[in-house]
Amino acid sequence: MAVHYCELCRRSSFAGRRHLYSAGHRRRLQEALAQLQEAVAAARAAAAAAAGGEAALRPYDPAEHGRRVWCLVCGRGVRRDGRSGGMALPQAGLLRHLAGPEHRREAARFWREQRAEAALRERVLVPAEEYERFARGLERALAEHRRREEERIQQMAAGIREAERRQRETVRDALQLQAEPEPEPGVGPPVGSPPAPPGRSPRHAEQPGPSGTQTGPDFNWMESGQALTFIGHQETEGKGNVHTGAKPPWLTEEEADGSKQQIGPSYEEFLKQKEKQKLKKLPAERVGANFDHTSQTGESWLPSFGRVWNHGRRWQSRHQFRTESGEKKKKR
Repeated sequence: MAVHYCELCRRSSFAGRRHLYSAGHRRRLQEALAQLQEAVAAARAAAAAAAGGEAALRPYDPAEHGRRVWCLVCGRGVRRDGRSGGMALPQAGLLRHLAGPEHRREAARFWREQRAEAALRERVLVPAEEYERFARGLERALAEHRRREEERIQQMAAGIREAERRQRETVRDALQLQAEPEPEPGVGPPVGSPPAPPGRSPRHAEQPGPSGTQTGPDFNWMESGQALTFIGHQETEGKGNVHTGAKPPWLTEEEADGSKQQIGPSYEEFLKQKEKQKLKKLPAERVGANFDHTSQTGESWLPSFGRVWNHGRRWQSRHQFRTESGEKKKKR
């Protein structure tokens, strides 16, 4: 008997086409068709909403609207959503595929080869009339969206033009005030006009404009008849500042006499603290843990016999001790 390879089960059957009627094949076929029917039902619901004037247009996001739906009938992935400019068209790509003639031919072939129920075939197809209604509703929604975008752009442009017009009027008024001739000496202000504030001339009055716009430097900043008083050079003894051209304090050399107080611990203190940190890791009950290393001790505390500090065997130390003790007795 010929070997039959089932693409749905992904296995070879030596029973020929009898595998198509097995329980395992029928179960896998029902599960795969159920997933495809769910995708088709969601697409047809979106088509019905668009035909009723409720098409949902969203900004295009590649991560969300670039997904694909696996078409079991055609054996390939189909892009679910469409795109028009910067807007995403939900379910447009899948509906176009389901309503196409290629999908109908592949559906007939799949049902013939897999021996599926004929009543389930219409559930994975979309009529051409339904897709046309969806396309017309989508076009109306796109036209309405473009119209709203154009109105919004026109409103923004009108606001920009109005701001530019106000700015030009403000600058023109400021230039007119600066171009007015100054009053001649001896001619006072007109009758009924409020007097100018003391210490300020009409030339220094605040002029309208963006942040006090000034076209050029004012060289006549000092009133005529006024003189400045010289108070002398202000210098400090041995010190300067940034205004006198002195060196900044962070560039000055340190005093050589060492009178400057040291900031922070010294290097020796740092090493001592480091040794203490090492000792903390040792067991507290060890021999010599409580020994005072700062105490002053002489050589008399060492034992004068036994040679316990020498290297070598104990009997060598004993003979050496007896030899030295005999020599000491002779010397006495």
